[in-house]
Amino acid sequence: MPNTFTLTVPKADVSFFKAMAKKMGWMIERKKATIQKPKEFDITQTASYRAAMDDVKHGRVYEAKSVDDMFIQILGEEALDEIRNSHV
Repeated sequence: MPNTFTLTVPKADVSFFKAMAKKMGWMIERKKATIQKPKEFDITQTASYRAAMDDVKHGRVYEAKSVDDMFIQILGEEALDEIRNSHV
């Protein structure tokens, strides 16, 4: 089986490479270049999206009325007071 390789050349140089290959006894097979379109990002196919939807389905969702309320739910009221008074 002969070795095969792919060479991409500008359209203007194709005839030169064909003539050169013919003189060397090489066989040329021409394939049209295909341009692949980038895939559109679909967030619904990500693991994090599926995990979030599973959390919603199973009621593992929390609501906070404000940022302070959120930190109280996460850290507790005493820890939030300590942060407020730390002068950081």
